[in-house]
Amino acid sequence: MTHLPVAVSTLIEAALQLGPLALLATAYARRARTLGTSGQAPAGWRQACFYAGITVIFAALTGLGEPSQEQLYTHMIEHLLLGDVGALLIVLGLTGPLLAPVLRVRAIDRLRVLVHPAVAFPLWALNLYVWHIPALYEAALRNEGVHALEHAMFLAFGVNKWMCLLGPLPAPSWFGNLARLLYVVAVRLTGAVLGNIFLWSNTVFYPFYRHGDALHGMSPVADQNLAGAIMMIEESLLTLGLFCWLFLRVARESEERQQLLDYARTHGLELSEARAARAVAAGHGRELRRRLEGRAGVPEPGPQPR
Repeated sequence: MTHLPVAVSTLIEAALQLGPLALLATAYARRARTLGTSGQAPAGWRQACFYAGITVIFAALTGLGEPSQEQLYTHMIEHLLLGDVGALLIVLGLTGPLLAPVLRVRAIDRLRVLVHPAVAFPLWALNLYVWHIPALYEAALRNEGVHALEHAMFLAFGVNKWMCLLGPLPAPSWFGNLARLLYVVAVRLTGAVLGNIFLWSNTVFYPFYRHGDALHGMSPVADQNLAGAIMMIEESLLTLGLFCWLFLRVARESEERQQLLDYARTHGLELSEARAARAVAAGHGRELRRRLEGRAGVPEPGPQPR
C-alpha cells in the first residue's frame, strides 16, 4: 500500500469505487421510474438482475477488499465477481429504452463500436492479461488509485464483453447463434489459459502476497494454484450456464419463428421464412407480430415491460 495509514487508504479506495457504483444505481432507478409512466419500464426480472449485479459488486469490494490484500485466491474471487458475475447481471438488467438518453449523446453513441463482438472480445482479453502482468498487478495492490482503476476496467470491459452477447444493442447480422457459441468458447478458452498458468505454475508471480500467505499458513505457490483452480471452476460453471441459455434461445427462436409463419398463413398474409427468421434473430419478433396483427385488423395491445 502507499505511505498513507491503512484506514485512510481504505476510505479513499472505497470512495473511488463505491461512489460511482451508487451513482449508477441511482441513475438506473430514476430512469426505470420515468419509463414506468409510459409503460416501458424494464421487466421485474431485469431490474432484479441489475440490482443483484450492483449488490454482488458492492459485496466484492467491501467484503473482499481487505482480504484481497493478503492472499491471491481471495483477490481472484473479487475480480471474478466484478468482471464476470456482476458485469453479467448488470447487462441483463439493461434495455433499449433505458439506454436511449445515454446513446443520444454523440460522444457516447460513437463508442458503440466497442460493443461489436470483433472489438469487445480482444479488448476484454487484452485488459485481462495486461492487468495480470506482475508489475501492474502489484502496482494496483500498493496504490489505491491504481487499484480503483484496475477494478473499474475489469468491470467496464466485463460489461462490454457481455453486452454484445446479451445486451439490448443491435448485433451484426453475422453474429447468429453459431457465432455466439464460438464467442462463448473463445471467452472460455482465453480465461482458461490464464487459469491454467496459475493452477500449474511453480513460479511465484506476485511476491507481494508472501507475507499474507505466511500469516494464513499457506505457501505462495499453493495460494496461486488455488486462485487458478477457482478461476477454472467459476468459468466452467458460467460457460455451462451460457450454453444452456444459448440452447434455450435457439429453441425459443424456432418456436417464435414458427408461430409468426403460422399466424401469417392463417390470416392469408405474406411472410417469408427468411424475413421471420431475421426478425426473430434480431429480437424484433414482437414488432413483426404487431405489424401482422395490424394488417389482419387486430387491435394493437398496449406497451409491455421489456
